[in-house]
Amino acid sequence: HFSAGLVVRAQVQQEPLAETTEGTGINISCSHPNIQRTELIYWYRQLLGRGPEYLVSANRESKELPDNAGSLSVSADGKSSSLYLSRPRLGGAAVYYCALGA
Repeated sequence: HFSAGLVVRAQVQQEPLAETTEGTGINISCSHPNIQRTELIYWYRQLLGRGPEYLVSANRESKELPDNAGSLSVSADGKSSSLYLSRPRLGGAAVYYCALGA
Protein backbone atom coordinates (compact mmCIF):
# COMPACT_ATOMS: atom_id res chain seq x y z
CA HIS A 1 0.00 0.00 0.00
CA PHE A 2 1.07 3.58 -0.52
CA SER A 3 0.93 6.47 1.92
CA ALA A 4 -1.43 9.31 1.06
CA GLY A 5 0.26 11.91 -1.09
CA LEU A 6 3.17 9.68 -2.11
CA VAL A 7 3.94 10.00 -5.81
CA VAL A 8 5.26 6.85 -7.41
CA ARG A 9 6.72 7.21 -10.90
CA ALA A 10 7.63 4.16 -12.92
CA GLN A 11 11.30 4.24 -13.88
CA VAL A 12 10.90 1.71 -16.68
CA GLN A 13 8.19 0.84 -19.16
CA GLN A 14 7.92 -2.51 -20.91
CA GLU A 15 5.59 -3.95 -23.48
CA PRO A 16 3.03 -6.24 -21.81
CA LEU A 17 3.46 -9.26 -24.08
CA ALA A 18 5.73 -10.60 -26.80
CA GLU A 19 5.38 -13.91 -28.58
CA THR A 20 7.47 -15.93 -30.98
CA THR A 21 7.75 -19.46 -32.31
CA GLU A 22 10.44 -21.95 -31.39
CA GLY A 23 13.75 -21.14 -33.05
CA THR A 24 12.73 -17.62 -34.07
CA GLY A 25 14.58 -14.82 -32.31
CA ILE A 26 12.69 -12.16 -30.41
CA ASN A 27 13.38 -8.63 -29.18
CA ILE A 28 11.99 -7.43 -25.86
CA SER A 29 12.22 -3.69 -25.41
CA CYS A 30 12.35 -1.50 -22.34
CA SER A 31 12.11 2.28 -22.02
CA HIS A 32 13.84 4.09 -19.14
CA PRO A 33 13.79 7.80 -20.05
CA ASN A 34 14.84 9.01 -16.59
CA ILE A 35 17.99 6.90 -16.33
CA GLN A 36 20.86 8.57 -14.48
CA ARG A 37 24.39 8.49 -15.87
CA THR A 38 25.62 6.22 -13.07
CA GLU A 39 22.75 3.73 -13.29
CA LEU A 40 22.99 0.30 -14.85
CA ILE A 41 20.24 -1.47 -16.78
CA TYR A 42 19.52 -4.94 -15.41
CA TRP A 43 17.52 -7.69 -17.09
CA TYR A 44 16.01 -10.66 -15.28
CA ARG A 45 13.98 -13.68 -16.34
CA GLN A 46 11.39 -15.40 -14.19
CA LEU A 47 10.20 -18.83 -15.22
CA LEU A 48 6.86 -20.10 -13.96
CA GLY A 49 7.09 -21.13 -10.33
CA ARG A 50 10.68 -19.91 -9.95
CA GLY A 51 12.38 -16.83 -8.59
CA PRO A 52 13.83 -14.12 -10.84
CA GLU A 53 17.14 -15.04 -12.50
CA TYR A 54 19.74 -12.43 -13.43
CA LEU A 55 20.55 -12.37 -17.14
CA VAL A 56 22.70 -9.35 -17.99
CA SER A 57 23.41 -5.74 -17.10
CA ALA A 58 24.96 -2.85 -18.97
CA ASN A 59 25.42 0.91 -18.92
CA ARG A 60 25.75 2.48 -22.34
CA GLU A 61 27.31 -0.44 -24.19
CA SER A 62 25.84 -3.59 -25.69
CA LYS A 63 26.55 -7.00 -24.20
CA GLU A 64 26.31 -10.60 -25.27
CA LEU A 65 24.36 -13.05 -23.14
CA PRO A 66 26.16 -16.16 -21.89
CA ASP A 67 26.12 -19.26 -24.13
CA ASN A 68 25.28 -17.18 -27.21
CA ALA A 69 21.68 -16.99 -25.99
CA GLY A 70 21.26 -13.46 -27.32
CA SER A 71 22.35 -9.93 -26.59
CA LEU A 72 21.44 -6.70 -24.83
CA SER A 73 21.48 -3.53 -26.90
CA VAL A 74 21.38 -0.10 -25.30
CA SER A 75 20.53 3.10 -27.17
CA ALA A 76 23.23 5.75 -27.47
CA ASP A 77 21.51 8.00 -24.92
CA GLY A 78 20.83 5.08 -22.57
CA LYS A 79 17.10 5.79 -22.50
CA SER A 80 16.01 2.48 -23.97
CA SER A 81 17.30 -1.05 -24.20
CA SER A 82 16.38 -4.19 -26.06
CA LEU A 83 16.97 -7.78 -25.05
CA TYR A 84 17.38 -10.09 -28.04
CA LEU A 85 16.83 -13.80 -27.42
CA SER A 86 18.29 -15.77 -30.28
CA ARG A 87 16.92 -19.23 -29.46
CA PRO A 88 13.69 -19.17 -27.49
CA ARG A 89 12.77 -22.67 -26.28
CA LEU A 90 9.41 -24.34 -26.72
CA GLY A 91 7.61 -24.09 -23.41
CA GLY A 92 10.02 -21.32 -22.42
CA ALA A 93 7.32 -18.87 -21.41
CA ALA A 94 8.73 -16.46 -18.88
CA VAL A 95 8.38 -12.96 -17.51
CA TYR A 96 11.29 -10.70 -18.41
CA TYR A 97 12.01 -7.70 -16.23
CA CYS A 98 14.24 -4.74 -16.82
CA ALA A 99 15.29 -2.57 -13.89
CA LEU A 100 17.61 0.32 -13.10
CA GLY A 101 20.14 0.28 -10.31
CA ALA A 102 23.45 1.68 -9.15
